[in-house]
Amino acid sequence: MTSSPAGTPQKISAGFDGIDVDALRRTVHVSFDTTVGQLKDLVRLPGIAWPSFDPAPLDRSADAVAELVRAAGIEDVRILRCNKEDGTPGGPAVVARRAAAEGKPTILLYAHHDVQPTGDLALWETEPFSAVERDGRLYGRGAADDKAGIMAHIAAYAAVTEVLADELGLGVTFFFEGEEEAGSPTFRTFLETHRELLRADVIVVADSSNWKVGIPALTTSLRGLVDGTIEVQVLEHAVHSGMFGGAVLDAPTLLSRLIATLHDDDGNVAVKGLVSRDDVSVDLTEAEYRADASVLDGVRLAGSGTIASRLWTKPALSIIGFDAPAVDVASNTLLPRARAKFSMRLAPGQDPADAMEAVRNHVESNAPFGAKVVFTPGESGNSFLTDTGSTAAGMAMWALGEAWGVPAVEMGIGGSIPFIADLTEVYPDVQILVTGVEDPDSRAHSANESLHLEDFRNAVVAEALLLARLNREGLA
Repeated sequence: MTSSPAGTPQKISAGFDGIDVDALRRTVHVSFDTTVGQLKDLVRLPGIAWPSFDPAPLDRSADAVAELVRAAGIEDVRILRCNKEDGTPGGPAVVARRAAAEGKPTILLYAHHDVQPTGDLALWETEPFSAVERDGRLYGRGAADDKAGIMAHIAAYAAVTEVLADELGLGVTFFFEGEEEAGSPTFRTFLETHRELLRADVIVVADSSNWKVGIPALTTSLRGLVDGTIEVQVLEHAVHSGMFGGAVLDAPTLLSRLIATLHDDDGNVAVKGLVSRDDVSVDLTEAEYRADASVLDGVRLAGSGTIASRLWTKPALSIIGFDAPAVDVASNTLLPRARAKFSMRLAPGQDPADAMEAVRNHVESNAPFGAKVVFTPGESGNSFLTDTGSTAAGMAMWALGEAWGVPAVEMGIGGSIPFIADLTEVYPDVQILVTGVEDPDSRAHSANESLHLEDFRNAVVAEALLLARLNREGLA
């Protein structure tokens, strides 16, 4: 069931025989201060999986997560890793498993314990790894993305084991990755190496967002991704801009002209052959989007159709890097070549290989002034669509609504989680749910990342309810 975010949410109460909702809620609430304290301890560990960072804090992060899982009552806890293609070790993943009783399904609970680098420290209002609580939010790198996802899984499991005791026959596997923010370079190898250990009937990926503070959401679609570089070559070498300027345009100017062809006058992606739809069930107002994205006054929004479709079900192309001399060291020369990196989000249903070829065809056929264009494809990732009619999705929508007290929203996310495609390929029959603890102001990957603590509490309750119902009813 969906609700219009513009309307006033109504309290709902839909219990099920045999599920003590009040007991689960009460158990989560009683232990919540402890849960937040454990989350703060995790936030203080600067585990970054990028090769340029010291791996020791990442190893300590894995050890700390493993201890929390053991404390929740699971004995079979392992720290595992696979090697990258170059032979260097991947990030440490924590895997723990409680076997299912006869006839009961198994649910795999995924999150990641590695985090993004801090970026410019001058932009932070608190120390990134100090876990500061202020005005109902917890600030710190990884507080929302995604150490709160880990704690939501662990705290929900602890509540269910306490309330259900011997009645709990559900199989539960924790899979806490240690290299997601570095692009999950060993994820597919890890799945194939540990295929049976990670096999499950339902997978919950707690690495997304809710609609807004106070309104939960199940993420039902994610955009795919392709990226690459576009280089324009004009001269064999740089020449004096006074002696030769006027009869030939420099490479940065021609690259800028080429980049300008990637969008039409309204800001829609102008690359032919891309999937694009405008069929979302809920929408953002322009004011909401401007506030969430911190758009400056006077800047006109780009694209056409609903704002939500522009974010979820249409392509979006950005230039995220540009090679040119810095202004402070620029000389009076005509530059012979310039290069830009593009990143394009793909609508659900778009084949990444087709999208990459579409961009190649576009830039090569729009070479300005006959300049040489060199297109180099980069990474790609598939989109994702949830089967909203699945048993697990129905249970999740009920659990979210029950925990928050308002109907949950089915929403898309403009971002990408490429490894979900690996999960669906390795486990084609699994039911995948994408949930999360973030909200539009969590600022994941940015300075001043934060977590709304009341929504976090509700997320724990929701997952406990999902586990309890799945334990009782199974997937029949």
